[in-house]
Amino acid sequence: MLAGGKLDFCSFSCSFCWRSFGKDRFKAEAEWDDPKTIIDGAIAAQQELLSGFGGNEKTTKELFGEAMEPAHFAISLDGEPTLYPRIVDLIKEIKNRNCTAFIVSNGTMPNRLKEMLQRGIEPTNLYVSVYATNPEDYKKITNSFIFDAFEKVRQSLELLKDFKEARTVFRITAVKDLNMKDPEGFAELIKFSEADFVEVKGYSYVGESRERLAVSNMPSMQDTEDFSKQLAELTGYTIKTKDLASRLVVLVKDDETWKWSLEKIKEQDRLFDDASKKKA
Repeated sequence: MLAGGKLDFCSFSCSFCWRSFGKDRFKAEAEWDDPKTIIDGAIAAQQELLSGFGGNEKTTKELFGEAMEPAHFAISLDGEPTLYPRIVDLIKEIKNRNCTAFIVSNGTMPNRLKEMLQRGIEPTNLYVSVYATNPEDYKKITNSFIFDAFEKVRQSLELLKDFKEARTVFRITAVKDLNMKDPEGFAELIKFSEADFVEVKGYSYVGESRERLAVSNMPSMQDTEDFSKQLAELTGYTIKTKDLASRLVVLVKDDETWKWSLEKIKEQDRLFDDASKKKA
């Protein structure tokens, strides 16, 4: 995956975040890079970062060629991407290059999701991270810089059902003794969103979160599975896959959604193959 530009602004300052805490990251920027500059810069940075592997005898020419021509853009990881005012144009630029666009949002900018729908420009995958089930816990857990964070997130969740091309994902960062509770509340929000998938990801004790939480806040794989099973029973979603290294469990709404997702992967692979043949 390739980070589509760096945006370290955020409307939250979550206690379990590996980044700095307490710094005002919810601020305005006088000038923003345009989408083409961001994408070209990100590709150039990846090529420079990995260039040395071209001389490694263990690196095949095929894999090295793929690394030099990235096809997947992860607009996530550092900050809230929907604070970028041209996020929809960024998605459009990525998709016009026959690449995939992966967005993880905290859901506090539903107006950006509305713009995607109004303009008919959808990412390949759209994740909305949900950290609690009520306004009080949301304020406590996220240390939000906006007073109506929970309501904003609900507005974003309500829009997910209108996305037809994007895989929509209800994402939970599960933190033991913090938000791994009220499965009924989470189930209600999941059903309200009608998301295609639910991802339950166990918190990792890394970065600056170690200054605020304890290693005991990191759930085991069994903890994550048990919580996911509760959600499955309450929502009718089915546990479809697990990843031990990430302590992650993925649930899917139904079999039709799973088959549709697999077909989308095949379609994307065909696009990549066609693009490679044209360059050859």
